[in-house]
Amino acid sequence: MERKFIMDTSGKTITCRAAIAWKTGSTLAIEEVQVDPPKAREVRIKMISTGICGTDDHAVKGLLSVNFPFIPGHEGAGIVESIGEGVSSVKPGDKVLTLAIPQCRECSSCLHPKGNFCEKQDVLPSSGLMLDKTSRFTCKGKKIYHSFRASTFTEYTVVPEIAVAKIDAAAPMDKVSIISCEVSTGYGAAVNSAKVTRGSTCVVFGLGGVGSAIVMGCKASGASRIIGVDINEEKFPRARALGVTDCLNPRNLKKPVQQVVMEMTRVGVDFAFEAIGLSDTMIAAWDSCHRSYGVCLMVGVASSNSQLSLNAPDIISGRTLKGVCLGDYKTRDCIPQLVTDYLQNKINIDPLITHQLPFDQLHKAFELYHAGKTIRCILLF
Repeated sequence: MERKFIMDTSGKTITCRAAIAWKTGSTLAIEEVQVDPPKAREVRIKMISTGICGTDDHAVKGLLSVNFPFIPGHEGAGIVESIGEGVSSVKPGDKVLTLAIPQCRECSSCLHPKGNFCEKQDVLPSSGLMLDKTSRFTCKGKKIYHSFRASTFTEYTVVPEIAVAKIDAAAPMDKVSIISCEVSTGYGAAVNSAKVTRGSTCVVFGLGGVGSAIVMGCKASGASRIIGVDINEEKFPRARALGVTDCLNPRNLKKPVQQVVMEMTRVGVDFAFEAIGLSDTMIAAWDSCHRSYGVCLMVGVASSNSQLSLNAPDIISGRTLKGVCLGDYKTRDCIPQLVTDYLQNKINIDPLITHQLPFDQLHKAFELYHAGKTIRCILLF
């Protein structure tokens, strides 16, 4: 149930609850934080829901290059509380999604027809600061860094206008947060980046949230065979329900998983997706492709300073290796349409949401994530 604003808080500092990662690998602490008003071209959002993404967990563990202490979270849905000077695309009361990758519509990536990795992003690398190099969060008198200029594990957040997507007023805010990352990243990798073809064969490494959304996209595109790979067999029943035809646990195989995939398909798959972020599974996905026309898409975010090594002579055979971020969607232009598609029953994101918990049960939500019990858990404020 969405809360109505009781008092005018525009232009004022708001004190609210937020989850803070104080140091690498620490348990998240729910603290009282102060959230400054938005500056020019910024938006302050009352969060309604946020999903727990594997990237958040990687950041907290220090596997990504981030500054501590920070407020994690990037997959969020909320209502605009106030806007800074010069904001024109949203207004107070609008329903919006937060975007880990903005769309400034001015840089070389945004201006190119195929580009979506906006040069004003704060993921690679992450400064933890707004575009003016300052923070909008403080706790106990200490500056708190942002996460990808989104920071959704908080009751209120401030983001650049270029990282906000206005969505349909009818959108159910307890569900659509996953469209800002899980759905756009996974489903988009299959239908928009790879453009999976009808009758094709696919393999998906990693059957978590993003991997499950990839399976959904492959199924929707008409793939005839979808092989799912994961070390947690508890995920297999849900994966089959989404469209996986064959499930493999690499730990139970006597041969490398890529060799098994090659034997199952005889020639290799048409499309391989890596949704974990590990060099070994990236290589396995690459080696699972048809040598001539297979397409391998790297969707998982790898840890900082990790390297990928391929057998150089094999590259000339014709396979394609492609990195994918948020499904190659130009975020502000395209992600709102995914919300509309959901409202019009063109896509169904409901099977991707296995748990919904109140924000104060954040630690239970992470326990479910670490145990592999959830596809996506959404925290509700």
